[in-house]
This record gives sequence, structure tokens and C-alpha cells, in this order.
Amino acid sequence: MKKLYSILFFVFFSSIAFTQQTTFSLATDLSLQRSFKKEQRYWAVGQTVHLHFHFTPKDGAYAWISYYSTGKFSNIVTATAKSPATIPQQADYRNNAEMRVKHMSLGWKRYLKGSPNSETWNLYGYTGFGLLLGRVVNTHDPVIDAAVYTLPVQSGKGHFTRLTFDLGLGGEINIGGEIYIYLEARALVPTTDYPSKHLLINDNAPFMGSANAGVRVFFE
Repeated sequence: MKKLYSILFFVFFSSIAFTQQTTFSLATDLSLQRSFKKEQRYWAVGQTVHLHFHFTPKDGAYAWISYYSTGKFSNIVTATAKSPATIPQQADYRNNAEMRVKHMSLGWKRYLKGSPNSETWNLYGYTGFGLLLGRVVNTHDPVIDAAVYTLPVQSGKGHFTRLTFDLGLGGEINIGGEIYIYLEARALVPTTDYPSKHLLINDNAPFMGSANAGVRVFFE
């Protein structure tokens, strides 16, 4: 999946570069990320690197790559005995989880006010599709014997992948020359829920949003 997405990424933007007479921008920002899904709520910080192609004064394509710090959360869950002879039949324990994600997105950017090289302030929106790559590490307290009990969430390290529908809204202002500073809000909505034994909640999870502040440089 990651290799396929990288190939599509390369082909898409290579074709743009060779067939369109477009301007472009490079941008980077710092993010404060929130995981909103119940039983997976945490805060993390991250960075995003963007590439923007401006086809017209209002429309263009974007690509970004984001990576984030590790977020921590915990849940009280119940393991169930596999055999009727096991005593006790149920055992409660705490699952301490650490989750870290990376995200790639391709899509469309629309200026609602202004343009990519405006000398005042701009308002714009994003819409696109992305690939979320996650890693989770679970530690059980106390340790439960998986040979004796059925565990609702598996201990140790695991990985998961989600396709996402990505939305964003931002504003920026020119601070001189071709340099802009911006603030953005983004939402990453999962569109797939491939089961992972290392995630207690898989349906529509993880659902994430972020607040971002950064710098964009416009190139003719």
C-alpha cells in the first residue's frame, strides 16, 4: 500500500510538472494534533511539509507529508477465560498504549479570498485523500496470560493503515516578498477500518484533527 501510494504520488506530480505551466509554493508548519475517538484520546505535536501547484489564481493541487510525536492513553479492559474451568472467568487490566502516526495526502486547494501571490491576506480550503500509517505499542498491567484468556487488545507492538478523507481551512498573510505565514485547521476522517488486534477501537478510528502554524514561500 505504501509503495503504491508513493508511485501514484510521483506520477501525479511529475505529469503536472511536465504538462502544465504552473507556479508553485513550498511550505512547512508545526502542528498540535488531537485524537478525538473515544478510548484513543491524546495530544501530539508534529510537522508537515507541503508542495503546492497553482494552476489558476484560485485553484491548485497540493501534496503533504506529516509526522507526529507519540501520544499516550490508557483503558481499563476485561479479558475472558477460554475454558469454563478457569478461575476467575474474567480479569480486568489496564492497557497502556502509545500511538504514533505519519500521514500523506493529495488533493485540491481552493482560494476563497485572495490568491497564492496576493499582497494582502488570503482564505483557502483543502479537500483530498490521504494515507495514515500508524504504530501502536501496548503494555498490560497486570500482565494477562493470552494462552488462558481472550484479550480484547493485544500487547506488544503493532502497525495499522488507514485511508483518509482530508479537509482543511486556513488563512494566511503576506509578510514581505513572496513569504506568507498561515494558520490552518485540518481533519483526517478515516474511510477504512482494517481490524488491528493492537487497537481496542477500530471502527472509524483513529479520527484526528490538528491546528497548524507555518510559513509558505511562493515561486514564480
